[in-house]
Parts: sequence; C-alpha cells; structure tokens
Amino acid sequence: MATISSASLHAPANSRDGLEKPFAELRAFWRKFIAKAFDPYRPELHYMRGPGPAWHAKHPGRSN
Repeated sequence: MATISSASLHAPANSRDGLEKPFAELRAFWRKFIAKAFDPYRPELHYMRGPGPAWHAKHPGRSN
C-alpha cells in the first residue's frame, strides 16, 4: 500500500508558484531599497556640534 506524505498534500498544484518566492524576495528588496534611498530624514543636518550662543549667554565664564 502506498503512503502519501503530508508534503505532497500541501504542495502547490500550479507550477508558477515555484517562482513566487524569488519574486517576493526581489520585491521586498526593492521596497526596502527605495524606502532608504528616498528617505527625507537626514540626521547629519540636525546634528548639534556643541552649545550655541544662547547657552553661552546663560552660562558666562564656562567653556565647553
């Protein structure tokens, strides 16, 4: 008597389904790439280099 494995019961019947995973991975890669490449947030534009003139006005005699 032949037995049927559980993998063959759940295998896709369509031969095109074998290509879905690589395309899904490719789509995910491009989605992440586009999101990072065109991200409007640029932290280097908001980087503080040290205390500014307002800090120096409030703390006379200190240097930092």
